[in-house]
Amino acid sequence: MHTTLTPASSGAAASSALFPSNRTRPINVAVVGCGYWGPNLIRNFSTTPGAKLMAICDLQPERLAKFKAQYPTVETTSDYAALLANPELDAVAIATPVSTHFPLARAALAAGKHVMVEKPMTATVAEGLELVALAEVNQRVLMVDHTFAYTNAVRKIRDMVASNQLGELLYYDSVRINLGLFQSDVNVLWDLAVHDLAIMDFALGQTPVSVSATGHAHLKGQHEDIAYLTCFFESNLIAHLHLNWLSPVKIRRTIIGGDRQMLVYDDLEPSERLKVYDRGASIEELGAESLRRQKIDYRMGDMHAPYITPGEALQCNTAHFIDCIEQGRTPLTDGQAGLRVVRILEAATESMKRRGEPVSVF
Repeated sequence: MHTTLTPASSGAAASSALFPSNRTRPINVAVVGCGYWGPNLIRNFSTTPGAKLMAICDLQPERLAKFKAQYPTVETTSDYAALLANPELDAVAIATPVSTHFPLARAALAAGKHVMVEKPMTATVAEGLELVALAEVNQRVLMVDHTFAYTNAVRKIRDMVASNQLGELLYYDSVRINLGLFQSDVNVLWDLAVHDLAIMDFALGQTPVSVSATGHAHLKGQHEDIAYLTCFFESNLIAHLHLNWLSPVKIRRTIIGGDRQMLVYDDLEPSERLKVYDRGASIEELGAESLRRQKIDYRMGDMHAPYITPGEALQCNTAHFIDCIEQGRTPLTDGQAGLRVVRILEAATESMKRRGEPVSVF
């Protein structure tokens, strides 16, 4: 176990408790990277209480011109070094390719800025260790954008695990497939598995001890576009992730099985995102010790769909980042959480090179 889970309700009251609004001054934030995810950060930081979107940084002039038209009072620049040299800037949110996370975050922390970095935090464990150490030495917030940890559905799953509603966890089985988007610097493991690994890290409270991964690159000169990752834990829990960039359909479905209850989490389901099943199987011992027989008893109970409070996870994410800066708090998805995920991905990459040979995570 890497942490002690404390129940957190998924309603409005919980949001106000986690992300208080009694702020006295804005935190000046720059968003670095305006590609796929950056625009979402720009939109949310521009409306997050206590935050001021001070600058947008990108290497492509046409992207900067687009956002300058939308946010005329916000500075736009391609000079990252000059941006970090501005003493008025408090924090940066990095949404760039994975290979650039480390140098950009390291420079920001060295300049005394707080950092929120897109997932995965770094491309190697060694880079992650350096960022965590640098943030600690400089007493700056280092937060990883594990967005799913801020969804009310995943928070509800964490509550259920923490309260032992599911019982002993037996398996985590996920399918995360779609057609594209192919990434230039990482394979499908680093692009898609990172979501489930972040969910597992946040909600289950257990860290794999070893992993086995297989995958294949079907397009010449490209990274692996299909992968299967199995995570082994010290407990009876086992996790399996099916990842695919070449699927004709988009599926985001996870099944978590416990010996008391089981749940299905479908992130694409608009209304009943979580379904909880009172179902399972148990072994009943029959007969004397010398003539022991076993009977499998199946329990087929009801299904219910708990109400999930609507709300944008990224808004909670950005608000939490600002609150941690102001209050000096450790983020729910801090550098250590990001490092745990990178450790798994690095071990999985090594396992895939060995055609599925189990590799220790630590």
